[in-house]
Amino acid sequence: MDWNLLRTFMVIVQEKGITAAAEKLRLKQPTISNALRRLEGHFGCRLIERRPGIFEVTLPGQRLYAECVSLFDTVSNLHALVHDQSDEVTGRVEMAFASHVVCPFLDEAVAEFHRDNPRVTFATTVLSSQEVITAVARKDVALGVCLMHERNPKLEFQPLYRESFGYFCGRQHRLFGKSGLDLKDLRAEPYVSFKTDQMADALWPIAMLRQQEEFAGPVIGTSSHLEEVKRLIIAGLGFGPLPIHVVEDDVRKGLLWRLPPYDNPPEITVYLVHDPAARHSRAEALLLERLLARIDATPLEQRTYPVAA
Repeated sequence: MDWNLLRTFMVIVQEKGITAAAEKLRLKQPTISNALRRLEGHFGCRLIERRPGIFEVTLPGQRLYAECVSLFDTVSNLHALVHDQSDEVTGRVEMAFASHVVCPFLDEAVAEFHRDNPRVTFATTVLSSQEVITAVARKDVALGVCLMHERNPKLEFQPLYRESFGYFCGRQHRLFGKSGLDLKDLRAEPYVSFKTDQMADALWPIAMLRQQEEFAGPVIGTSSHLEEVKRLIIAGLGFGPLPIHVVEDDVRKGLLWRLPPYDNPPEITVYLVHDPAARHSRAEALLLERLLARIDATPLEQRTYPVAA
């Protein structure tokens, strides 16, 4: 079996198409198509259903893809296994984060790990929460930090921290600077939010509050990234939810104004996600072990933001 065929197939599935896989691998499209045909000929079955407008991985293809990911994970760690014989930890840690992750608890843990292991390098990617989970499942990254709605049974989700969301508006908004407001004052206002602000998604506590209070204003803008949601709110397109502890400095600068509810705002749990079956490098395994140990030793109340006075 030619390993290159398996790697090509893995990229085809990950990129969801022949053309995208060719661009990713910097090869010509016929080369990718030929590799897939050879692999299907070897196994004697269809691995991907591909017709105009259709790209579906068959059940045999799904099984093969899972094995390819596992094989690639093992092969990619061989060099470290052979050469990492000293007590000094080296290597690279790949991590993926949802855009709004601001967690001093995590920052302190990573800083401590770096002091103890200065030769370890880090690579981080910012994705939507669902993309973070997919990246961990595909073993593209060793660990992820994200919101969760539907639990992937093959992954472990550990509550990392909890954050409270408040409603905010920008200077251009008619409610900016006004005190003594009530939730009913927001009901007809244009709204800006995250794409996951839905009853069936990760920010359901915010969606529930919006539904309970019968907010009927038009949704002017949405994004998967906190910075873009904040940008639209500051620009005055509408009011919307943001993590309170993340935007404290923007409030102090006068860029944002806190709106009700002022008491008992919606809380969201952010998770550390990893694949317990993955073959991690020594650096990845040590960092993950340290993070999990710190989480176990620290009550969630001390990992809840804003921190209670």
